Amino acid sequence: MSSGHSGRNKIIKAAIAVLALSFAMTGCDSTEVTESVLEVETTANTEVIQSQHTTVVLETVSTEITPTNTPTPTATPVPTLTPEERVVTVSFAGDCTLTQDYRSSNRQFDSVVNGDMEYCFKNCAEMFKEDDMTLVNLENPVTDRTSHKNNQYIFQMKPENLEMLTLAGIEAVNIANNHINDFWEDGLKDTRNNLDEKGIVWSDDHYAATYTTQKGIVIGMVGLGNDTNASQVHGLIDDLRDDGAVIIIASCHFGQEGVYEPTDRQKKVAHDLIDYGVDIVVGTHPHRLQPIEKYNGHYIFYSLSNFCFGGNYSLSDPDSVIIQCDFIMDADGKNCVDYRLRVFPYSQTSTRPGNDFCPKPYEWESEEYFRVMKRLEWAQGDE
Repeated sequence: MSSGHSGRNKIIKAAIAVLALSFAMTGCDSTEVTESVLEVETTANTEVIQSQHTTVVLETVSTEITPTNTPTPTATPVPTLTPEERVVTVSFAGDCTLTQDYRSSNRQFDSVVNGDMEYCFKNCAEMFKEDDMTLVNLENPVTDRTSHKNNQYIFQMKPENLEMLTLAGIEAVNIANNHINDFWEDGLKDTRNNLDEKGIVWSDDHYAATYTTQKGIVIGMVGLGNDTNASQVHGLIDDLRDDGAVIIIASCHFGQEGVYEPTDRQKKVAHDLIDYGVDIVVGTHPHRLQPIEKYNGHYIFYSLSNFCFGGNYSLSDPDSVIIQCDFIMDADGKNCVDYRLRVFPYSQTSTRPGNDFCPKPYEWESEEYFRVMKRLEWAQGDE
């Protein structure tokens, strides 16, 4: 697996091996088929080796007429994925704030978690580890700084606590959100660096990112904040294509808090992204579930609500969801040709009332299960 960021020094570098030609002259024309090897170095020091056959015809001049046989050029083999390899499964969950308010004397999140890095995601870690990639919205800076803004809520996650993500199989995060700058620009820089050090792929509206699955499929990601227009990330999307991304995901932290329907602006941004070639749009920020829409053959999740939100001790609406999307690739893995969804209704807490910061699935066909499906305007029969 490998990852990289478009627009800075993490762009994939390609090095082409020297093509060696060797032949012997025996008084008549001779032709040899040699093989060139292309080595591509990724940012994770993972080598992908591809071979292509090159036919080189060497011409000589002879005073005698000598019959020669020109070999048929060897066709370049086209890789064919097995039916299983053609399915790329990505899991999506909503807002994750893995800490409490920085200024609060009530350290309830820290007290409940009590240093257990596997606690918060223990009910879904197996699912996340078995997929090809998991993406959430990380709504807190990761820094040790003390200088911060004076907003209503200020969040800070300690760098060592990023193990909560890595141990749960969460490989990628969106950081284009309204809390990522709580500790100013320096806190944002720390966040990016700390995520890099832990090997967690991040994206926002300034830097896109790629993640290469174990199957060799390159997934591209870009993030948008509430004030970001689709046109502002067109260049990043173009960079992702240049970097070999064959699946492109847009994470949008947009909309109005506390409402169950997307705004007109949410719809415009999401539609514009799909029209520009994004495969799927994933929304967060409203802290409520909002409907799934299928637009021009592509899915839009307007809001996945909170998933594990340490900043809220009392949940007026605990409903959440994990959505898995199967991206169906063509035989050579270069184009996504179809999509399948699986929806898993979740509660943000294992106990009620209150919040224990440990999401768990709702029971199959329970009242809560159907409530989530209704809010998403989704039925399992839809797929």
